[in-house]
Amino acid sequence: MPKISDHQLTEYLAFACALADAAAAETLPRFRTEMAAANKSAGGGFDPVTEADKAAERAIRGLIRARYPDHGVLGEEDGHEAGASGLTWVIDPIDGTRAFIAGLPLWTTLIALNDGERPVLGLIDQPYLGERFLGSAQGAELLRISRRTRLTARKTTALKDAIYSTTTPELFDCPFERRVHEALVGRARLTRYGYDAYAYAMLAAGHIDVVVETALSPWDVQAFIPIIEAAGGVVGAWDESSEPSQGGNLIAAATPELLAEVRALMAGLE
Repeated sequence: MPKISDHQLTEYLAFACALADAAAAETLPRFRTEMAAANKSAGGGFDPVTEADKAAERAIRGLIRARYPDHGVLGEEDGHEAGASGLTWVIDPIDGTRAFIAGLPLWTTLIALNDGERPVLGLIDQPYLGERFLGSAQGAELLRISRRTRLTARKTTALKDAIYSTTTPELFDCPFERRVHEALVGRARLTRYGYDAYAYAMLAAGHIDVVVETALSPWDVQAFIPIIEAAGGVVGAWDESSEPSQGGNLIAAATPELLAEVRALMAGLE
């Protein structure tokens, strides 16, 4: 695992912002336009991808190759390119492509840098709203209209007081998962749907308390983990022995107490 100095981390954070700018130059001109969406799903269902997804990932990869040719890249659209440095950029050019093609400004660009064990920096960018969320050992902040605001998760410790979010109930596609979701809805103070990765940004910003989702990929999760952790929140897998940065079924919570209550709820439903 390469050791990253504070100076290097500052450099990589600035570069992540440059990558987000390059992605926005491809996504924003295509947002709310007539655009075809192909279906990546081999079976049933609709897993869309657009030229905006592909162009944004090409732009990001091109900048990484030019600036850090020894860094690896793992992206949703073009897979894994190994690097020699031990560092890997993990990217999702448009998380929430369904929202993108529906004209809803809840899609985001996700960028993380993984040191070989876990992500050390994360960025969630919503360029239409002009919101960029950053997280690392240097802290968590929102950049908006040239202003920097510190991000702090709420101190909610009980589900009865919590705002719960998940992208869609359709994520819970087996009986146990559906029982978990129904129990969370029943215990939480409020439930909201449809935000994709933007919900994790809202958790770090202190507006949502817990997000529970299933079947996530590494490029779905690695950007939000450093942001939530730097804001004081926690991220864990449903299975405590699993590493959350690898994806799967995850819980993001404002406090360790809230995470523990969700896991206890799950254990009682098995």
